[in-house]
Amino acid sequence: MTAWILLPVSLSAFSITGLWIVYAMAVMNRHVCPVENWSYNESCSLDPTEQGGPKTCCTLDDVPLISKCGTYPPESCLFSLIGNVGAFMVALLCLLLYGQLLEQSRHSWINTTTLITGCTNAAGLVVVGNFQVDHAKSLHYIGAGVAFPAGLLFVCLHCVLSYHGATAPQDLAMAYLRIVLAAIAFVVLVLSGVFFIHENSQLQHGAALCEWVFVIDILVFYGTFCYEFGAVSSETLVAALQPAGRACKSSGSSSTSTHLNCAPESIAMI
Repeated sequence: MTAWILLPVSLSAFSITGLWIVYAMAVMNRHVCPVENWSYNESCSLDPTEQGGPKTCCTLDDVPLISKCGTYPPESCLFSLIGNVGAFMVALLCLLLYGQLLEQSRHSWINTTTLITGCTNAAGLVVVGNFQVDHAKSLHYIGAGVAFPAGLLFVCLHCVLSYHGATAPQDLAMAYLRIVLAAIAFVVLVLSGVFFIHENSQLQHGAALCEWVFVIDILVFYGTFCYEFGAVSSETLVAALQPAGRACKSSGSSSTSTHLNCAPESIAMI
């Protein structure tokens, strides 16, 4: 086991915790309404006697979409930090996963496509985190339109790689867990898109809830890579950066765990 195992765990823990802190700050600063609020008005008058705490009168501008939670300072600063750091960690994680499969002689178009989609997801996260929706709406939506589908495609492709690369019962169990997470992500992302295009306040709120579920689900999926990262080493990064894949590690290699020995040749082209 190496220290690289902390990367997927840190990515999930840092991002999920950070996003909920951003949400809490936005609610307490009265920039969005709480997720438990389903009552929206066409307009709200300013009540000078109302101070502190969550909003009690909400409009469609106060729907707690993740992007809306990170629109105004001070929470926008933390939101940008999460976007930038999270994107770097995602890109590094994707590169290491790519290199690890090369070490197992599993160089394939799916592995390459997974790397591309993962890095595309990271690029979209940078745009989403640095261009707030109320200040640069077009750029923000472009970033979200890139990050969300790329993230979904990344997890779906990794489900294929996990399933076909399973050589032990625990590998298969992890593959099934990832398939469930990917299925949830697909359903809630579709629902979020369908709800978001309507002006109805209930559907807009539903879109916000689906968006939160999607993001947390994807981050949990990233966290499951701690299963493989116990065998990642600096050599894995070198393998990823080389033009061609490296040979498989031997079964006796000290840096490779039992469940990550070279896959059979029959799955090498998957």
